[in-house]
Amino acid sequence: MNKKPISVIKPPRPESVRINRYIASSGICSRRDADELIKKGVVEINGQKVTELGTQVNPGDTVKVNGKMIRNERKVYIVLNKPKDTLTTTDDPEGRRTVLDLVHDATTERIFPVGRLDRNTTGVLLLTNDGDLASKLTHPKYNVKKIYEVRTAQNVTDEMMKALVEGIELEDGFMKMDSVFLIDPASKKDLSVEIHSGKNRIVRRMFEHLGIEIVKLDRVYFAGLTKKTLSRGKWRYMTPKEVGWLKMNK
Repeated sequence: MNKKPISVIKPPRPESVRINRYIASSGICSRRDADELIKKGVVEINGQKVTELGTQVNPGDTVKVNGKMIRNERKVYIVLNKPKDTLTTTDDPEGRRTVLDLVHDATTERIFPVGRLDRNTTGVLLLTNDGDLASKLTHPKYNVKKIYEVRTAQNVTDEMMKALVEGIELEDGFMKMDSVFLIDPASKKDLSVEIHSGKNRIVRRMFEHLGIEIVKLDRVYFAGLTKKTLSRGKWRYMTPKEVGWLKMNK
């Protein structure tokens, strides 16, 4: 009696990694986005188009995305106290200063800012090449906590603060802050606000909607990170403990 041949699936080599993880480790995107790139047929290993999401990358393999070679990089995590007049981007066609200009000597790996702070907003900013972590920290469902200190041009009334907490209808939807309070009861122009939304310029837009002009906006807390011990424009590496805590809590 003839037996049917048994299909044997070879286990991956211990040092190999899944293609989506390899792409995410290069810093260009998250693993979920890497899966989409594979589905689009723009990923190659050793010149062969990748069609299976579970494909393994072995040491010495050449991986290309959209025709450009990528490499698995060591993870880098940097906290920056962003100064004013600095763009939160990787480069600027007009040659204006970017946050990467401030950390140019920190690493040879290709890092990028997580989220955005507008040009004149200061404060804590994370830069990394960890695509998975960056994706989680900027995804709305994770409700990442952010705290800003705000200085306004005019006094802010109790009614205005109440409106910010109860919510405001903006052009892109209903927004509200988690808390708003005066830093010093003697000043009606210095406030602390907590918010979870990651929408572009959300704090400035909410204040502007109420006719309040912001003259200073400083992010003092982002996902558990602060800018303590960092003077404006300075940076530091995150500790392994901080990285582990950030990943564990996301």
